[in-house]
Amino acid sequence: MTRTGSRRRDGTATTHTEEERMDAYHGGGDFGARMRDRLEEVQRANADVLEEVAALLVERAVRGEGMVLVAGSGHSMIAVAEAFFRAGGLAPVKPLYDPELLPLHGAAAATAAERRSGLAERVLEGAGADGRDLLFVFSTSGVNPYPVELARGARGRGLPVVAFTSRACAAAAPRRADGTLAEEAGLVVDTLVDPGDAAYPWADPVTAPLSSLVNSYLWNLLLASVHDRVRKEGLEPPLWRSANMPGGDEANQRFFSRYGPRVPELG
Repeated sequence: MTRTGSRRRDGTATTHTEEERMDAYHGGGDFGARMRDRLEEVQRANADVLEEVAALLVERAVRGEGMVLVAGSGHSMIAVAEAFFRAGGLAPVKPLYDPELLPLHGAAAATAAERRSGLAERVLEGAGADGRDLLFVFSTSGVNPYPVELARGARGRGLPVVAFTSRACAAAAPRRADGTLAEEAGLVVDTLVDPGDAAYPWADPVTAPLSSLVNSYLWNLLLASVHDRVRKEGLEPPLWRSANMPGGDEANQRFFSRYGPRVPELG
């Protein structure tokens, strides 16, 4: 019988049999192990499409002059913030949003906004999106008018559209638009998030939403792939440096100068 050790807060040792540890895991007790397994599952399931998306990012935003437009609503705005002006992140990124979509400006109002037809077109118009760019839309269910109309409007402008969404959530959610984000996007990264987003306890999940963790993980997998592809070509990936490290401000100034005209949010 295998025994594993850990320590209590007072420093005294405790041990657990492997059977006890697995019982806790299958009962939902070991949430960390469950999440690590889920992230590996998501990575395997999306391996091929992630390579396609990474190649597209290099083509459009590194070798080309395009911008990476990132959009979401509600808590999917966390993924937008992760992609924009982030230490180690891509510099040619423009966030698409409207204050109405941020729960911090009003939770009920943000929910109403993503369900309202027409807001996406206004946001796209304000972004000045053109055929050089590509659009990422983060939406766990992908059933509300805002993400669906964003994808449709971008495609109409000749932009490739990448969706980070859960097909399972879309199948379970009530339809509020004439289609879903997964149906409108050219490339779909399936987050495999279960309907309702909650992930704990495993048998009857009511807490610990999974989508923010998965979105960040998948996005950073893309950054790593882009870095490796660009380096193999002998190019320098346009990556932000931390402003809180020596030389960071100086290194970032070139990106403010280069991308500032198209990304006023950098001001």
